[in-house]
Amino acid sequence: MSLQLPWLQLDVFSDRLFAGNPLAVVLDAGTLDAVQMQRVARWTNLSETAFLLPVTDPAADYHVRIFTPRQELPYAGHPSVGAAYAALDAGMVGAGKSRLVQQCAAGLLPVQVEGTGAACIIHVQAPAARLREHDTTAMQRLAASLGAPLEPGRWREVDNGPRWLVCDLGQAAVVRALHPDMAALAALSMDWSVIGACVFGREPEGAVAMAVRAFCPADGIPEDPVTGSANAAIAAYLQATGGLGLYGRQWRASQGREVGRDGYLEVRVDGDGGAISVGGACCIGVRGMLRLDAAS
Repeated sequence: MSLQLPWLQLDVFSDRLFAGNPLAVVLDAGTLDAVQMQRVARWTNLSETAFLLPVTDPAADYHVRIFTPRQELPYAGHPSVGAAYAALDAGMVGAGKSRLVQQCAAGLLPVQVEGTGAACIIHVQAPAARLREHDTTAMQRLAASLGAPLEPGRWREVDNGPRWLVCDLGQAAVVRALHPDMAALAALSMDWSVIGACVFGREPEGAVAMAVRAFCPADGIPEDPVTGSANAAIAAYLQATGGLGLYGRQWRASQGREVGRDGYLEVRVDGDGGAISVGGACCIGVRGMLRLDAAS
């Protein structure tokens, strides 16, 4: 006996295929347990796979669980944006709604939908972040792993569901030229129980304000193409350290160019409560059925 579940593969933070960050979304996944979900996520071998389930909180419009090939995450940005887009596409939430609520392990997250149909833009509010400083010895180890100098006070550990090491490298050119030591960065990530490191730098001109890269080799993802939670963590870092003056409260970030997956995110920091959201476009490339045998 086998299960057959509808699933999608889409690119998130792009309005065209083969850019942005790929995501698999399994629809009607309520019959799967966590072990099966983890096996599916290892099989897709994407940075994350999302599973849409029946809601258990009446305040929610849809319910998602998110897995990397190695672990479940309470929240991640591109799976949240992609899951909302998939739920709308599949008719799992009310048509024409501009405000939704996502249920996930991090709690209930507000979602805003701009536009309708395939061209809509999805913005998902990130969980509140917690920041932590590390000592000089830790900074030296991180700098050696990245292959770039770090200045004291220009990096933090930021926990917004996943835990990121957020590093301000100043200029986009420095960010784009990085060649990290992935083995060293994976060992550091395991030792510190973080998902990885994200780096950013200011673009001097053009349509984007910031270049971003995110490295997660401990989870089998040397470089993640376009990372919502990392960009939300950067916003939390800037908010906490007084760095929003350079970027304002809304900016466009570029990520993924170095791995051939050029994507763009819209990052917003609310002027009243300081809530952070990340958003962008999506494009569906695959629709199919996932078959799981009873032994799977």
